[in-house]
Amino acid sequence: ASVIDQGLYFAMNSPAGATGGEPGTAAEFVRTLGFTITPADLSGAAQSIQEESLISRTGGAPTLAFGISLIFTEAFGGGLAAFWYHFAIMFEALFILTAVDAGTRVGRFMLQDTIGNVWPRYADMSWKPASWSASAVVVGLWGYMLYVGVTDPLGGINQLFPLFGISNQLLAAIALTLCVTLMFKHGKAKWAWVPGIALAWDLTTTMTASWQKVFSSDPRIGYFEQRSAFQAALDKGDLLPPATDVNQMQQVITNSTVNGVLQALFALLTLTVVLSAIPIWIKAFKSGGLPTTEFPHEPSRIVAPSDFFATKHEKEAVREYEASQRELVGSGGRR
Repeated sequence: ASVIDQGLYFAMNSPAGATGGEPGTAAEFVRTLGFTITPADLSGAAQSIQEESLISRTGGAPTLAFGISLIFTEAFGGGLAAFWYHFAIMFEALFILTAVDAGTRVGRFMLQDTIGNVWPRYADMSWKPASWSASAVVVGLWGYMLYVGVTDPLGGINQLFPLFGISNQLLAAIALTLCVTLMFKHGKAKWAWVPGIALAWDLTTTMTASWQKVFSSDPRIGYFEQRSAFQAALDKGDLLPPATDVNQMQQVITNSTVNGVLQALFALLTLTVVLSAIPIWIKAFKSGGLPTTEFPHEPSRIVAPSDFFATKHEKEAVREYEASQRELVGSGGRR
């Protein structure tokens, strides 16, 4: 995004209610922000990547893709801006789909495991009704958040991205907490500062951001303050831009409330994990380590080259290994 013209950036990432959706109105809106861009510039940018319009293409993906197309076109030359733009869009889609797939599987497992504490049968991963119903619930949850981000009058870049970004780094804080815990448990307290510094910085930034999104008195920052501002205006019969009708006002109120509750919940859950780990760190530090539930290390029996190109001895070892595997399969898995 840093390589994109500032006027074009704000034209792309501002909601349609603010830009008007047309080159002329979008250029005028950008001018009110203190930047300059002409309607011809906006139309030309869209034509360069063979798109009808780039105005109010919120969500982040078009911005990243357009920035990548600028960088690659500048680096390699030629008229391939449209190719690079759509290549980046495809890459983002594949990345997001794999991330969503992995997240759905983890969420389903956690949901089944949680309900399994009350209904043991539900924790059986091979039981289709449990797997299907848990998957449907998890997909419905992230699907709702995606719908909220896409349809929110304020734009997903303002509503969904802060929640997504902070929660992503809160998850990193949980992972770093696990790393520090393993260091202490394995008796390697002298190296705990390595993930510990990253954890401290992560918690400082994410908890500060979470506090601001929940408790800030600025409606442009705090979710609940934003909700209060729109609710007060709605009670008076007024409309706050970019909302154009009562339904959009109510939509902002609902979405801001949901986002605020989720932001507070994510922060509290992360703090719970970290605070629960601290007594374990202290106990492990005093005793020089604690038992773990990890499986003992078992060297791999797979034979493979150590680099891209196998040496003569490695090729011979691979042939011997493959021959032994064929022999094993031929004997039905018995030696």
